[in-house]
Amino acid sequence: MKKQLLWALTAFTAVGLAACGGDSDSEDNDTGSADAGGDTPETIEVESLGGEMVEVPVNPETVVSFDNGVTDSIRAIGGTITGVPKANNVPSYLSEFEGDEYEDVGSLFEPNFELINEMQPDVIFISGRASDNFDELNEIAPTVYLAVDQENFMESFESNMHVLGDIFDAQDQVDEQLAGIQETISEVNDKASNSDQNALILSVDEGSVSAFGEGSRFGIIHGELGIEAADEISAENHGETVNFEYIDSVNPDNIFVVDRGASIGNEASASETLDNDIVNRTNAAQNDQIHELNAEVWYLSGSGLESVKIIVDEINEYFEG
Repeated sequence: MKKQLLWALTAFTAVGLAACGGDSDSEDNDTGSADAGGDTPETIEVESLGGEMVEVPVNPETVVSFDNGVTDSIRAIGGTITGVPKANNVPSYLSEFEGDEYEDVGSLFEPNFELINEMQPDVIFISGRASDNFDELNEIAPTVYLAVDQENFMESFESNMHVLGDIFDAQDQVDEQLAGIQETISEVNDKASNSDQNALILSVDEGSVSAFGEGSRFGIIHGELGIEAADEISAENHGETVNFEYIDSVNPDNIFVVDRGASIGNEASASETLDNDIVNRTNAAQNDQIHELNAEVWYLSGSGLESVKIIVDEINEYFEG
């Protein structure tokens, strides 16, 4: 019932199929086909940044993506990617896009507008990091921002994936990928429901430590995966700065660590930072339950079909329950 309601909501608010040049009551529901004249492909209307509706062609051929999660999702469902930003630490799981066959469209924050304009893309996807450039990019091509609500992560994530399924005419592939993710989520929830163990989520960046709670950028661990939080922490996107004494006082059973510094090209420091007498007194340290997560995925991606699968698989592997 939840899935049916979500899909109905997505269809109603985010996507409206319309055949350009064709009759509005056309019975041709092949979203990958052109209209009767064969000149203009079908389009769908997608809600983007600030609620603005943009019209996107189905099965776009020239696609620019500034969102790593969107990029990995398009790859997962067999869609086309033409250009990605290569100036900012392309995650290793997306390393194929560093090849010469893919255009380098700038950085996650600073698009190469001249090159993108020359490419004349059919659609541009952006993340929050590129949101300040929405208006200028949207003048070049329909620009789509698929936001994720961290406090309702799976609902917004699934909704976004169904939008991509409509754009690339690949709903079957989306459903298959989501089913696999949901299966792993259920496995972790089963472990968590039968366990009295809790967890603390930390991010480390060159010696500085922040803690994250439910509803934060890493809150899927407590929310969707159901692992009890060791402490109540605000849902600030960048977390709360904490010290080693705080970690000791909370005394978590599990610590999940994201080395933010390493993900953005700084020297890895999580293991060294947390290896001290104070942290080593915790249950997590004593029982060898401090787990360093794939920071590239958790920090630079984290909301795509491939990246969410990596995330839930990691927690399923590390959380013994």
